[in-house]
Amino acid sequence: MRILIADDHALFRDALKSLLAARDFDVVGEAANGREAVDLAWKLKPDVVLMDLSMPEVDGLEATKQLTAELPDVRVVVLTASDDDASLFEAIKSGARGYLVKDLESSDFFNLLEGVGRGEPALTPALARKVLEEFARPRRRASSTQDDPDALTQRETDVLELMVQGVTSNRKLAQALEVSENTVKFHVRNILDKLHLNNRAQVVAYALRNRLIETPPDSDFEC
Repeated sequence: MRILIADDHALFRDALKSLLAARDFDVVGEAANGREAVDLAWKLKPDVVLMDLSMPEVDGLEATKQLTAELPDVRVVVLTASDDDASLFEAIKSGARGYLVKDLESSDFFNLLEGVGRGEPALTPALARKVLEEFARPRRRASSTQDDPDALTQRETDVLELMVQGVTSNRKLAQALEVSENTVKFHVRNILDKLHLNNRAQVVAYALRNRLIETPPDSDFEC
């Protein structure tokens, strides 16, 4: 996995780079602010950008929005010291594939980072529950008819329902639906295209916000 680190603290970047290199991740570049992060992402085309939020010139949220719009294949994972709920929600709305707090245990950090490579959201269970609760607030249900070319099929709805319940990895989705992982990837891509979204975290948030799927109040989100 090719990684770009965006953080305005040089000492933190050096430490993180060493930690990633020790686990055979390829750190292809470092940025000290959001503007540099966007420029380097265009130049280097990393798989993942580890994005701090509080940076000079262009902050992490604005840089995330730009990258999501301009380079949708580059996955942005916020890595920040802030556990503020508003920052978490805005990061997901901006297109981040995950939100990690810097006091995370290294083993959890690497497990979640490796999951991003498989298309899974990088959210700890506690933060995932916050996202679910925020976007589960009642909103007007999105219309869906047979004449709508963007209407989800029944199988796509089944996949979406499982994702809302917290089953987000291709392997677990395939097991639950008794299909191949390639079939799951096909359905997930169709869901993303039809809902005009960029990643699975946004899909879950959108589905809950628009009441596309009802989820039990005691549901857990498994990362």
